[in-house]
Amino acid sequence: MTLDVARIRKDFPILERQVRGGQTLIYLDSANTSQKPRQVIDAISGFYERHNANIHRATHELSEEATAAYEGARVKLASFVGARSASEIVFTKNVTEAINLVAYALGNASSGAPDSAGSAGRFRLGPGDEIVVTEMEHHSDLVPWQLLCQRTGATLRWFSVTPEGRLDLSNLDDLITERTKLVALVHQSNVLGTINPVKLIADRAHAVGALVLADAAQSVPHMPVSVQDLGADFVGFTGHKMCGPTGIGVLWARRELLDEMPPFLGGGEMIETVWMDHSTFAAPPHKFEAGTMPIAEAAGLAAAADYLNEIGRESIHAHEQALLADALAQLTDIAGLRILGPTEPADRGAAISFEVDGVHPHDLSQVLDELGIAVRAGHHCAWPLHRALGVQASTRASFYLYNTHEEVTALADGIRQAQKFFGVI
Repeated sequence: MTLDVARIRKDFPILERQVRGGQTLIYLDSANTSQKPRQVIDAISGFYERHNANIHRATHELSEEATAAYEGARVKLASFVGARSASEIVFTKNVTEAINLVAYALGNASSGAPDSAGSAGRFRLGPGDEIVVTEMEHHSDLVPWQLLCQRTGATLRWFSVTPEGRLDLSNLDDLITERTKLVALVHQSNVLGTINPVKLIADRAHAVGALVLADAAQSVPHMPVSVQDLGADFVGFTGHKMCGPTGIGVLWARRELLDEMPPFLGGGEMIETVWMDHSTFAAPPHKFEAGTMPIAEAAGLAAAADYLNEIGRESIHAHEQALLADALAQLTDIAGLRILGPTEPADRGAAISFEVDGVHPHDLSQVLDELGIAVRAGHHCAWPLHRALGVQASTRASFYLYNTHEEVTALADGIRQAQKFFGVI
């Protein structure tokens, strides 16, 4: 079904504003953070206006309403990604915290911290063990594993990236071996748009007894994603990239793994009983949700999931693919512009990073900003990937359900205007 983009844009109040002295806002930075529809804004304000209270801790009506909103959001997010039950959904601050939760669970298990079963199990990690990542990772899915290897003595290994912006899987069986304890990889690259074959890699990892974590921050907002079909054991994503609020993310994990994992943070709510010398812990997912959680944000995230479902994620993905094909064609036609990663729409998402001869990405982004076009410039929290591609920095334009083909053309025209301004054409 074709999206009624004009109607959708009316749901986003910020798209009506002007910037830089009267320019119409063209927002092409959704890979960084998406804009929020009125439905999400109203859900958050409505919670604070009518239901604000802490959850799980009181029996008064407001607390019961707040608890229902929070746990109802968990149920909706479980359905949104095809989880087997709501108990497999752990709310976190963002996908970065979701990944760190898993990393620290491995670290705590390795240091002997007991889980609810009294055993560190398959999470124990030490010298001789290996963690495998990719050169394509966002820093959030690289630095936690570097730190974990430093703490435990494990070794970090990685898949390289081809010049075309795909993972080099030629040494798959050599990288993932009986020494591998965990493989962590991005589902869709935030720089290249590349969609990686998570299931293929996960099958190899599971064959040698390794666990798999997928960073789905850039895929869950833009296409239907089933955690069952993806094949990973852990999947993280974040609210603010899927039309939801900042300050809330999701870790999905197989329930049997959550049962086995030791806690990440200690405090209120995540406990079962507490003595002065020891404690026992609540059942998942509450074992991993210490302290007061982002309750209003959960209500907003549930509204975002409802909003995307109502529009239809298949339709959103199809619309973005049409924008992507248009953008790839128009940008490829610009002399002196090099697209990083795949130049065909197949197996890639609607985020395009590029460099322009003779124009630094920060200078280009400033010229575009003066035209009302919001993009991102820099290494996009993926420094090793830029080095692998021989690029210091890049400009990134990313598209979402509220973008139009006219905005794609405005981007291409703006790039040419910047080239003229800097005298490179």
